[in-house]
Amino acid sequence: MSTARLPLHRRPGFWAGGLFAAFAVISALRISDAIDSTTGFILMVVAMLQIIPLTRASLAKQRSTGHLSAAVARYTRRFLFATFGYVLGLGIAVTIANRVELSQGESFLIALLPVIPVLGMIWTMARYLIEEEDEFLRHRAIMASLFGLGAVLTLGTFWGFLETFEVVPHVWAWWVFPVWAMGMGLGQCWMGLADRRASDPSGDEA
Repeated sequence: MSTARLPLHRRPGFWAGGLFAAFAVISALRISDAIDSTTGFILMVVAMLQIIPLTRASLAKQRSTGHLSAAVARYTRRFLFATFGYVLGLGIAVTIANRVELSQGESFLIALLPVIPVLGMIWTMARYLIEEEDEFLRHRAIMASLFGLGAVLTLGTFWGFLETFEVVPHVWAWWVFPVWAMGMGLGQCWMGLADRRASDPSGDEA
């Protein structure tokens, strides 16, 4: 069964789009102070639950197209585990910081709670590139990472200049990693669409 014929809820793009849209809406509400940090965190956790069906749909699609290897499966499980660790660590850190008066040293330690899972995600990516024996799949992963890096550099630079001229409010630097991850996901989607167009015989008839 091709991706185009799959039910909407079984397509990776559906869940990736929903996750991206949810993050965008939550970010806009938080930046505009329409919601407080606690409400923003709760909404973020709910939005993050979409990662579970997104992961299942992505693995199913990769399996059907021959892009699933043992290294990919291990990478997916590790990254999913680290992602939930990040959300949990961030929630605990924000809750403690809002309710407890912390010293500078204690604040530093609390800040490590979401940072350690992020380091786990970076280690997971590096480990995948080492373990992946399929050069084609390794190339796709590297290209997706570069796509995410390009998104971070472009958006970060553009937003920085807008912030310099007081057009937009300040955004905390920890948004760099989520933007990179979303850019990497978009890069994977773009390469998938390119592969599908290249393999579609009807695309040559024009």
